[in-house]
Amino acid sequence: MQHFDPKPLSLAVLLAFAGPALADKQLGEITVSSGKSVGARPVLRDEIIATESLGARELEKTGATMLTEALDKRPGISVQTECSICNVRNVVLNNLPGRYTTLLIDGIPIFSSVSTAYGLDSVSLGGVERIDISRGAGTSLIAPEALAGSVNMVTRRPIKDELLINQQFGSFGHINTDLFGAKTFAGGALTANFNHNAHDSVDADGNKVSEYTGFKRNLGGIGYFIDDVGGFSIKGRLDIVDEKRMGGAMGDNYSKVKGDETGNPFNWSKGKNGSPSAAGWVAVDGPDGIAGNGDDGSIVPYNDGLGGMSEIIFTDRQQFVSSATRKLGDGTLRFAVGLARHKQDSYYEHAIYKAEQTQYYLETSTQQPLGATLVTAGLTYRYEDLKSKGAMANGTSNDGIDNYKYRTPGVFLQAYHAFLDGLVEVNGSVRHDDHNVFGGITSPRLNVLWNHSHELNSRFAVGRGFRAPTSFFEQDHGILDTSRIVREIKEAEISDNASYALSYAGDRLAWVGSLNYNRIRNMALLDSGATDPITGAAITRFTSARKPVTVIGADITLTYKLTPQLETTVAAEHYKYRFSEAGTLAFARPETRAYLRLDYESGPWTGMARGTWTGPMDLKKFYDYANTPRYNFDGTPKMDKSPSYWTVDMRGEYRINKQWGLYLGVDNLFDFKQSDKESMLWVDGAGNYDVTQIWGPNRGRFIYGGVKFAL
Repeated sequence: MQHFDPKPLSLAVLLAFAGPALADKQLGEITVSSGKSVGARPVLRDEIIATESLGARELEKTGATMLTEALDKRPGISVQTECSICNVRNVVLNNLPGRYTTLLIDGIPIFSSVSTAYGLDSVSLGGVERIDISRGAGTSLIAPEALAGSVNMVTRRPIKDELLINQQFGSFGHINTDLFGAKTFAGGALTANFNHNAHDSVDADGNKVSEYTGFKRNLGGIGYFIDDVGGFSIKGRLDIVDEKRMGGAMGDNYSKVKGDETGNPFNWSKGKNGSPSAAGWVAVDGPDGIAGNGDDGSIVPYNDGLGGMSEIIFTDRQQFVSSATRKLGDGTLRFAVGLARHKQDSYYEHAIYKAEQTQYYLETSTQQPLGATLVTAGLTYRYEDLKSKGAMANGTSNDGIDNYKYRTPGVFLQAYHAFLDGLVEVNGSVRHDDHNVFGGITSPRLNVLWNHSHELNSRFAVGRGFRAPTSFFEQDHGILDTSRIVREIKEAEISDNASYALSYAGDRLAWVGSLNYNRIRNMALLDSGATDPITGAAITRFTSARKPVTVIGADITLTYKLTPQLETTVAAEHYKYRFSEAGTLAFARPETRAYLRLDYESGPWTGMARGTWTGPMDLKKFYDYANTPRYNFDGTPKMDKSPSYWTVDMRGEYRINKQWGLYLGVDNLFDFKQSDKESMLWVDGAGNYDVTQIWGPNRGRFIYGGVKFAL
């Protein structure tokens, strides 16, 4: 295949109008829609695949200012922090690794491992109509790499002129400014949005190392909607991201931190199980790493300055997506295009990493009735190109350690048919991708919706998805102090998924329960402790697990309207994890969570209160204590199991009139944080430190309030 490298955004805009690619998530119609109303759902959309929708009103009730806040604390859905000082976050579905969740903007996948590491926090909620979440491999025809499922943000098409202003202030120097404007005209609309979001770094245990990363973020975007251009309905958006974040050292003097590379500005004696000495920490086996050498319990002094315990990341991203849809015979024709340019300039504890990534996505599809069967067929083309430059902490260059180029043309076919007068609806699909590295891969899926009655429905699904491993950012963003990465991966990651969901919607009671089975083969793994057999230099092996990883889960959500103004929700989830190789599931996960929520709405008043209970986590298993024991700075062992805990959030709003509103909220009302029980920092027997002992909240009580204006 020839090298495909269209130039800038202007060509992408031209493509959007001229023809190649797919539609927005009207994916409901293209990949999952039954085309038949079967009654109300508590949360699920009227589609064969169990799809949960979070509307604009729901996002407003929770006070979310970013995508990760909007998705967290929901059955089967959570946000996992994977670094205590830079706060890499991933959206986790069915408690599978975050890299298996695909984010789509208007049905177009335009994110990768590098861009999601910090980019998920930088996805603007301005102008969003809803967020659709579908769990399970193969839930989207256009995103086979979504082994855990997909999250799709759907842009709202304005029907009148609008001006929305939201100004918020909160604890820890938090400030959030949201601006959204829309101008409608005959046959279309234009929108613009801007968001400024800032937060100070937070150090709760007093050792002068942050657990919550400080950031300054500016997001801007424009959107357009044209109802009829040669019969096509067109929509599109351009988003720009500029973010700076730093964790470890407090404050935001980035140049000072980078230039401070010697001495000890921290106090290691502070916090739970702090060291006997402020100058360093205990090495249980001695600095030579050998137990019983007579130096057990000696202090390893810290002398790397502010920079040695800090991570600084600057993110610069431009992203464009657009789609065009029109009638074609008795069906529809759709085109879409996506383009993203993502730059990361980062400093990781003296190591330097600069990456530039380009992504293109093209798709075209048509949906046509063939008798009583609705058939969808389409073509896709995905392009990913990552180039990096960097240097180890000692200054040795390691340019291109995670470079890759992926070119993946694909084809898909889907058929929908209703049987027994609509009582049973069946949706079967298959797609084939020709990956330039991993070869041809076929991904089938079958979905069945059984309408027991107008109120009660069952959904069965079985499917397969694949994912081509990309870079080390999928698992550990900070493995940079290595001379090279040796790619030993021979096969793509493959997921087999089966699920069942039963949902009921009555006048006052609604509930949905689901069972999920996920089996991952060829799971990508990192071994950062390897050395070059000839030179002895540190290397990192990028390889695959020899045995499958299985995650089985069940969850249930019940919603009951106590009064016309007051609604309550009770939910719970339980998961089992089966894996034998260390590192396959690299971060701790609970087996059980429970959720309680109250929603109140009457006249000008709106209120929300929710409590989330997180059960114990098997830290010994997930963090592989058998091969790598972990210790606190005083030499005591890390907890084998984390304690269970509650977090409680509340928010209330008063609408003064049609234009003005006031609100006040608090997250983590009872101020529970992991640092009260155990530091997120840890050391091995020889005294080498890391920042990944993570199982609980990294920020305590957060109080915020603001004013809203709508015109």
